[in-house]
Amino acid sequence: MRLSALFTRLVVFAAAAGVCVVSARAAVTFIEERSVVGVREVLIDQGHDWASVVSDGLQVVLEGQAPSEAVRFRAISAAGSIVDASRVIDNMDVIDSQSIAPPEFAIEILRNDSGVSLIGLIPADTDREALAERIADIADGQDVTDLLEVADYPVPETWQPALNYALRALSDLPRSKISVSSKRVLVNAITDSELEKAELESNLSRNKPTNVWVTVDLTAPRPVISPFTTRFAIDEEGARFDACAVDSTEALSAIVAAAEDAGFTGDPGCIEALGVPSRTWGEAVALSITAVKDLGGGTVTISDTDIALVAQQGTAQTTFDRVVGQLENALPDVYALASDLPRAPTDPSAGPPQFTITRSPEGAVQLRGRVPDELTNTTAGNYASAKFGQSNVTIGTRVVDDLPSGWVIRVLAGIEAMSELSNGSVVVEPASVTVRGKTGSETAQADISRLLIDKLGQSAEFDIEVEYVKELDPIAGLPTPEECVAKITEVTAVRKITFDPGASSITSDTTAVVDEIADILKRCPDLRIEIAGYTDSQGREEMNAQLSQERASAVLDALRARRVPVSSFEAKGYGEADPIADNDTAEGREANRRIEFRLIVPETTPEVPTALEEAEAPAQE
Repeated sequence: MRLSALFTRLVVFAAAAGVCVVSARAAVTFIEERSVVGVREVLIDQGHDWASVVSDGLQVVLEGQAPSEAVRFRAISAAGSIVDASRVIDNMDVIDSQSIAPPEFAIEILRNDSGVSLIGLIPADTDREALAERIADIADGQDVTDLLEVADYPVPETWQPALNYALRALSDLPRSKISVSSKRVLVNAITDSELEKAELESNLSRNKPTNVWVTVDLTAPRPVISPFTTRFAIDEEGARFDACAVDSTEALSAIVAAAEDAGFTGDPGCIEALGVPSRTWGEAVALSITAVKDLGGGTVTISDTDIALVAQQGTAQTTFDRVVGQLENALPDVYALASDLPRAPTDPSAGPPQFTITRSPEGAVQLRGRVPDELTNTTAGNYASAKFGQSNVTIGTRVVDDLPSGWVIRVLAGIEAMSELSNGSVVVEPASVTVRGKTGSETAQADISRLLIDKLGQSAEFDIEVEYVKELDPIAGLPTPEECVAKITEVTAVRKITFDPGASSITSDTTAVVDEIADILKRCPDLRIEIAGYTDSQGREEMNAQLSQERASAVLDALRARRVPVSSFEAKGYGEADPIADNDTAEGREANRRIEFRLIVPETTPEVPTALEEAEAPAQE
């Protein structure tokens, strides 16, 4: 009986233990499955579908290849938000970092009166010491702020040419901002004048790096003119402006309208500038031009707030009084009017004394005419020598008495007016100064007018007829790169550069051709030129390629020896490629042995925003 009761108890205890074990196993399995499902769901929700989740008991194992270390860490954190972090086992790999795209190298450079600042990312193998020395040379004693970071990634092929171009531009632009990357160089700068702007644009347009998009944006402030001057005349030749300055487009419109009503046609050549004495400048000038028209001819000079109106000889006194009276009452209060009605000379047969300055296209200057004394004669000669060079000046003056007062000032003003011309003549008389000639400056006529008004007074009579010649302009007259290469092609079409047979030595009888090509290239700075060498088809192809390369390099060295700037030139040998004649004849082989010069034209690449512009875009939006 006792054994039966004990056995029953044991059976019941064993059954209970079995139920507990089964229940525990079921609970563990449930927990494992729920943990895996929960972790997998949260990973998918957060974009980590690349990761797989498996269970190992109560532990959750994460497997897969993470795109980066940061993404791997975020996946672990996401799993830890579902199960205890101690249960998360990291069995993930990170994709090889070499497959990650390298960052874009870029520099922002700012230069102003305070110094030079640089910020950006550059390659790790950059010679920082050489770069710092170059920036210091450009800064010329000013402060340099270097905030550049480095990254050890492959360097794009166009990075160094783009950086070199940016630094060359920086050395020429004391107030500039330059953004440079391997794909683009963006230059923004302020220049001192329109002339400097044109010259810098010409320089920067040349020697651009290949396969790099270059954008140049230069601005020039309006010039300051003092005195602020406009001069308008009507004579037997018609209506004309000798000088014209305006402060706004509204003033220009008013002045042009009044001039056209007075019979003027063409471009007045007005310069929009600073220094206007009053906001009513346009109104005052327009009224003054209308007064000249109402007089039937004459000259009006507006210099700051002083107006000098000179009628033609023979103008009726009543007409003169009426027009002057109307002008005086119509002018704004700030302006003062002086008027003059010239009288006919009492002795028309008596000729006035003259002083003449002439300048030939070759630069020879002659001074002829009357001077009051030896001191004036010496002064005029020295002044002309200072302006034109002593060796270019010939003096043929004579000393006479009874010359008008102020004659010395008129003579010196005439010499200074001549310095604005490339060639021409200036005739100085007691009542007038006549200037005729050609110039390479578009503002020469206005400059001469302001000069004579400043030296001789507002009522001074002078006649200026200056022709602008583009070829004489030091900027506009420069040949284009295409014109330079065309000139070289003309030279080499008649006389070839020849070499010793089977060698790269230039023959002595063709050194004159190289000299002529060097002279052309010196007038065409900052070109990107390829010097291409070719041979005939005789001999082995490898030897011909090497010989053509040596000959192209020999021409490059010859130009360098003649002080041609060849830093942007490339010498390349093409061997027997691209024949221009039949290699089966002696004449054809001779034609194929040649040197060609051609421009290296950068390939156009699409504009890509810099890292700084991308960062600024959201803020601007």
